[in-house]
Amino acid sequence: MSDLNKLGLAEARDALRSGDVTSVELTDACLKAIDEADALNAFVHKTPELAMERAKAADERIQRGDAPSMCGLPIGIKDLFCTKGVPSQAASKILEGFKPEYESTVSQQLADAGAVMLGKLNMDEFAMGSSNETSTYGNAVSPWRRGNDDAQLTPGGSSGGSASAVAADLCLAATGTDTGGSIRQPAAFVGITGIKPTYGRCSRWGIVAFASSLDQAGPMTKNVRDAAIMLETMCGHDPKDSTSAELSVPNFEAMLTGDIKGKKIGIPKEYRMDGMPAEIEKLWADGAAMLKAAGAEIVDISLPHTKYALPAYYVIAPAEASSNLARYDGVRYGRRAQLAQGDGITEMYEKTRAEGFGPEVQRRVMVGTYVLSAGFYDAYYNRARRVRTLIKKDFEDVFAAGIDAILTPATPSAAFGLGEMTEADPVQMYLNDVFTVTVNLAGLPGISVPAGLDAQGLPLGLQLIGRPWEEGDLLNTAYALENAAGFVAKPGKWW
Repeated sequence: MSDLNKLGLAEARDALRSGDVTSVELTDACLKAIDEADALNAFVHKTPELAMERAKAADERIQRGDAPSMCGLPIGIKDLFCTKGVPSQAASKILEGFKPEYESTVSQQLADAGAVMLGKLNMDEFAMGSSNETSTYGNAVSPWRRGNDDAQLTPGGSSGGSASAVAADLCLAATGTDTGGSIRQPAAFVGITGIKPTYGRCSRWGIVAFASSLDQAGPMTKNVRDAAIMLETMCGHDPKDSTSAELSVPNFEAMLTGDIKGKKIGIPKEYRMDGMPAEIEKLWADGAAMLKAAGAEIVDISLPHTKYALPAYYVIAPAEASSNLARYDGVRYGRRAQLAQGDGITEMYEKTRAEGFGPEVQRRVMVGTYVLSAGFYDAYYNRARRVRTLIKKDFEDVFAAGIDAILTPATPSAAFGLGEMTEADPVQMYLNDVFTVTVNLAGLPGISVPAGLDAQGLPLGLQLIGRPWEEGDLLNTAYALENAAGFVAKPGKWW
């Protein structure tokens, strides 16, 4: 078999089980692809020796007939996940040199299932960003180009390295994390599938925290079936994470029938925004038509508090970030600033944090500290929390009325060029999350499915939002949409 790195998880799994290919061969193909793709800056810590060691162990396990679905499959791990003995920096200068002595629960579950870690993937610093331009490693670059234009494009953020690596076939799949859209937005930008499960489905233990009540890990894959396979391995109750749900994990792949007859799909009127590009509007209408043709009933719905979601998110997320990031001070681990003679502990904190955190992280820490301060706690933070409750109730009311899933655009545009938003107001960048943040605020599962191309040949994605804990049903609806859309476009190799 040739071009092994271009296989998806399901195809590769079946080839491994039939003996047509070995994990060592699969892994070697991916490692070669990674070495040829330095221009994308997707992999920032390569682990070829560890990968080969795990691949050989997986081959032995497969031969014994003791192989879960993920066994022998080469994947990338976002740099936000702590991986034992491997640099885990969250793309920040302040964690330079940090090699954990422990493994995150999610990456451990993947390793226990026999998955092969190829290395760590680029991301926005501490997951704060929508374009992967805040990383200490430099920008991750999309494998896509606009027509004949050579301008480098963003792969989205914060899981930009994961998105780029999967779209460019450097790995079969990758882990991502999603705080306000950081799996779904980059997946839409590069034409892959990304699912954020219900808050509590995947353990957050060992994942560097951004905003603890919003963060959730999920898979980024080449199609919906692969997302179902990988998500099942990543999920499960973890006693080390107090927010982890003690629920059984179904066989998500077995639930992919493609039959959505009688399902009610909601179209929220509040997502029809002023100035929405005609291409996004058409994609959304086409998606609804596809689901209707597959037997679903399309229902207009209202989520009245949607307009408050973005401001509420950008109060709550920075507030939690300022609290979570207080621990990075140069005392126990990571980078410590050079001190002048006579400097005390206060100067050490100040210099280390000033040098270690990038501008976007500093901005959000300052905003978060401000909204949590004594004079503004009620005016901003408590008010945002109340708005969050109302947003959550909007979804609860809609689902209680019989809606099975909600269809929206995934992003307000196709991928933009790296550097094109540099001079823009930060709020303009934050608007990239306008369709995704409500899902995190309400703790719901959401998935982005590639559904078409814009006039410049760039991918566009649609988002489906599901009922809490019903990822299997959501994946099946996404599977029906994927089959109807028939998206098969791939980026042309220029790197």
